[in-house]
Amino acid sequence: MLDALLGRARLKEQIDELERRLATCNDEIERLESQLCSTDERRKEAIRDHQTAREEVHRLEDRIEQLEDRVERSTQDTEVTERGVHPISYRRMSRLLERLKSFDTGAEGAYSAMITSALPPEVSDHFNARQHLVREVIPCLCLFDDEGVIELALEPPRPPEAFEAWDRTFTLEDEWFVPSGRFAFSLVRSDLFAIGRYDGETLTNIEGFESDVMGRHSKGGYSQARFERRREEQIDRHLEQASTRIDAYHRDEPLILTGSKSVIDTLDVAADVHATVDASGSPDDALASAFEEFWTTTVHRL
Repeated sequence: MLDALLGRARLKEQIDELERRLATCNDEIERLESQLCSTDERRKEAIRDHQTAREEVHRLEDRIEQLEDRVERSTQDTEVTERGVHPISYRRMSRLLERLKSFDTGAEGAYSAMITSALPPEVSDHFNARQHLVREVIPCLCLFDDEGVIELALEPPRPPEAFEAWDRTFTLEDEWFVPSGRFAFSLVRSDLFAIGRYDGETLTNIEGFESDVMGRHSKGGYSQARFERRREEQIDRHLEQASTRIDAYHRDEPLILTGSKSVIDTLDVAADVHATVDASGSPDDALASAFEEFWTTTVHRL
């Protein structure tokens, strides 16, 4: 009652009301501070996301640049790669020779060169960054015209002596690529021999024989050494007989000698052309197979 008389009750009510409002304000402040913290955290998170996104953009840009470089290098590599390598039989080669011989460039527009060692300056200048394509197939007959319409490297079965020339047409001889005229053709293996006389692609006469040569021996020791000696003796006798037959058969016509490299190097025979071939079977079949393989021209489209 005293508080009422003195007016304190009203004041206390006001104080209580203010304290409630203060508590409410404090709660609101805490809520706002919490929201501010949350907003700040989201802002920081947004900044982190932005940085991550920028890093990904940079990574992707670097990757794109790498891929573009690879595409450019790939394009450059393609530009210095052969357009094709084609083994052509002498029958098809006859048609190709006719087509090449009909190519007329006018005054000195067709270049021909049989390259046996270093590249002529004309070839290096014409092919420039692609000159290694020619160098890799030496010995070869290189043909190109001053407009770059034809660019070929040929591996002729019977290559001519080294030469180079500018003319209005390409310098080509049938005998370099296809069977021409009369010649003797022989195949010698360590256990097989065959020789034939040809007039062009026509076989007019053939001789041949096979020798009984031991196969490989898998045992070691003394028996192995003795076996190998006997085998080598058999091979030597076979090659001796082959050389004798070639000398008796071969007359004034050119001789083409084919077989494995080790056998050809062993034979004491004067031949116009030596070539390594992979032919087997009976003497008749092996000679026919060797003939087809020898008279195949590899054509490189540069």
